[in-house]
Amino acid sequence: MKKICNYLKTFFKENYKQLIFLVIFYLVMTFPLPYYIYVGGGTIDVSKRINITDSYEEKGSFNLAYVTELRGNLPTLALSYILPSWERVKITDYQLNENETATDLNNRDRIYLSDANQAAIYVAYTKAGKTFAITKHHYLVYYVDPLASDEIRVGDELQGVDDIKELDLEQLREYISNKNVGDEVTLHLIRNDKEIDVTTTIFEEDNIKYTGLAFFDIIDYTTDPKIELSFKETETGPSGGFTMALAIYNRLIEEDITAGKKIVGTGTIDFDGNIGEIGGVKYKLMGAVAKQADIFIVPNGNNYEECIKLQKEKKYKIKIIGVDNFDDAINKLSGFLNIEG
Repeated sequence: MKKICNYLKTFFKENYKQLIFLVIFYLVMTFPLPYYIYVGGGTIDVSKRINITDSYEEKGSFNLAYVTELRGNLPTLALSYILPSWERVKITDYQLNENETATDLNNRDRIYLSDANQAAIYVAYTKAGKTFAITKHHYLVYYVDPLASDEIRVGDELQGVDDIKELDLEQLREYISNKNVGDEVTLHLIRNDKEIDVTTTIFEEDNIKYTGLAFFDIIDYTTDPKIELSFKETETGPSGGFTMALAIYNRLIEEDITAGKKIVGTGTIDFDGNIGEIGGVKYKLMGAVAKQADIFIVPNGNNYEECIKLQKEKKYKIKIIGVDNFDDAINKLSGFLNIEG
């Protein structure tokens, strides 16, 4: 042991300059810059993310489309100027205010994913005529105004306020409206499964009193048949909601609307079944083509037009279908597959 210690001392003494250089070089090369870098896309078979008891089988598959996103640093930013397929996106394009951190952005994207999944379940079970019921509401902070307490984080779950230990958002708004501007209230929150209390101040804007927080209402259901969803920690955002709704619906009905095809889709979905546009759609189309998908379903409007333009430029053989809402998607998909069949 003494020989090893002496050897290490000698090694560090003789090479400390090189070691310091290597540490500095590593820190410079990995220091996060205010960019995300889009580098490509891919697909995920939805059957790997959902499990429905006693569901119908399908010959084809519904697939989520995703964009590979790297955090900007010196090497990735430099490559984005060299490689035409790499795209730079400023983090400020994602921030709702300049105080938000990368953790805040990721937590909000996780909230968006949860909301999209719950909307997908609601739409799919409603359209399939299956039974479901709301069992719990989770009121999650998705925005913190710079004027609010800096102890509150995106992703915190509201439990109560002051002496009220349980309440919903309407009750919170009513409680705040009866306070005076400048009053302090104590919010009871859950963060990482731990209860915390945070004091914040009442503000007023346009004659409306508020705490400087905005919440998402994330819903838990009981369903018949039972459904379980499982996503990786790195999988976030609302853009898979529409495809999830299609995939769940297809497993709940006897007719298989995939008709043996590999179908990739993207787009947000709300509880009324409306489909919204998303970002990075060209990378998702490129990923669908690379994974040899037969059909790419995309929101009508700018997303659809961008995909058609790229399809013509690259001479992609994939069938692209533009849709406005869930019913529109089912009708167009069924019609296309019937013609193909």
